[in-house]
Amino acid sequence: MALDTIISLNNVSIFQKHNLVLANVTLNIDKGEFVYLLGKTGSGKSSLLKTLYGELDLTEGSGVIAGFDLSKIKRKEIPFLRRKLGVVFQDFQLLSDRTVNDNLMFVLKATGWNDKQAMQKRIQEVLEKVNLNTKGFKMPHELSGGEQQRVAIARALLNDPELILADEPTGNLDPETSEGIMNLLVEISKNGRAVLIATHDIMMFDKFPSRTIKCENGKVIDSKTS
Repeated sequence: MALDTIISLNNVSIFQKHNLVLANVTLNIDKGEFVYLLGKTGSGKSSLLKTLYGELDLTEGSGVIAGFDLSKIKRKEIPFLRRKLGVVFQDFQLLSDRTVNDNLMFVLKATGWNDKQAMQKRIQEVLEKVNLNTKGFKMPHELSGGEQQRVAIARALLNDPELILADEPTGNLDPETSEGIMNLLVEISKNGRAVLIATHDIMMFDKFPSRTIKCENGKVIDSKTS
């Protein structure tokens, strides 16, 4: 595996319960790459992402992500894997009963931070990256959908991950807001992080052309190798 490779899958089969979803997946993604994961609903995009962040066990084939061997990883090591990943969901998954700052503080505590000053500094840094440095005291419901998604991206950046996995991050947003979110994700990849974005928003693909991986008929088709 090359030094710059962040995702390396070899002959991986992905199952949901006992159903085979994707077969013979071989895939390499390097640091700094911006890659689309395309496919219809039910084609296996989410299952592939779940395998990458340790939600689904890897039982067939071999996979290494950010230095972790997915076929050997133990449950108790998954939090350490997830520290190297930032995951962004379509529905934001913010805690509605606490402010933006407290949402981010919650994640830092959960991932082992304990220096109050360092935590506050880190929260300020990620909010600045997503242009929300004045919104830390607000509750999620006081923010627009686009702002909530920016908070979700800030949260994904907290532990300075090597890889961002984004599952339909513009799915609930209008075109203009979506474009802002995409610009932000492209910018993040230019700073040396890999970004893998599951989407079926073809308009985004026209605006921000890049490598595509397509889930189709139980297979994964990579524009880089096909």
